[in-house]
Amino acid sequence: MTTTTVTTPDAETPVRNAALSLRRGLRILDFVADRTRNGEPSVSLTTLSGELGTSKSTVLRLTAPMLENDLLRRTADAGFTLGLGSLLLGQSYLEGIDLRAAAAPFLRRTAEQTGLTCHLVVPDGTDIVYVDKVETRGTVRMASRIGNRLPMRNTASGKAMVAFGEPDLLARVLATPATATTEHSITEDDRWRQEIGRTRERGYGIDDRENEPDIRCVAAPVLDHANQVVGAMSISGLASGFRASAVRALGDGVVRTALEISVALGSSSAQLALARSPR
Repeated sequence: MTTTTVTTPDAETPVRNAALSLRRGLRILDFVADRTRNGEPSVSLTTLSGELGTSKSTVLRLTAPMLENDLLRRTADAGFTLGLGSLLLGQSYLEGIDLRAAAAPFLRRTAEQTGLTCHLVVPDGTDIVYVDKVETRGTVRMASRIGNRLPMRNTASGKAMVAFGEPDLLARVLATPATATTEHSITEDDRWRQEIGRTRERGYGIDDRENEPDIRCVAAPVLDHANQVVGAMSISGLASGFRASAVRALGDGVVRTALEISVALGSSSAQLALARSPR
């Protein structure tokens, strides 16, 4: 008696083939994106074929759905470059990044390293609003609370956002009544304008007991994926422990941390500045 063996197609084969095609397609997209970042206007079919180690016809098959969905587009020289769909996907991702979540690990690290209180604030008109606060064991408790609102005029964070923010913000702040909350508050418009100039030069704003009598604070601006100021991070402490002589060294550290937060939010200018700054 003859036994006939019947073979059936592996049910997993189509799934494996689809996964392989997807991985190859993503590899193409990543390769084109990398070349684009390095300044190349397009990537040729021959180059992609060599990168994948496969035929040109396979590359054309893999790129077809990406061309249809505008993740890739063909250029005049028959090469490939990123399409508008890729830009929109990236934009959606960047806009979905939460400022507070992105900044949280940097605030915790800074608080632990300095022993000072760290704040994250956002602008609202000519005020700042606290959206996060990190204290460590042994840190002097401060009156600030998440949700608190203060005028930009008397705060280091306000100065940082004015110095690096929208051009008309300075005029809008100066147009608001100046209120002295301590004997060190700067109420003269000319002096405050000069302080903003110094803030731009050094990269960080200083509140030298201007908002609270015994509190010294240093702050630097935080940028988003559009390289716009969306907030500021600061360190604060009692003036007796956070001495004026330590402001410069700690201020440089705050600037670097604010740049790191900005890079996490997708800021290209912060990434460039961070690459150029000494560690």
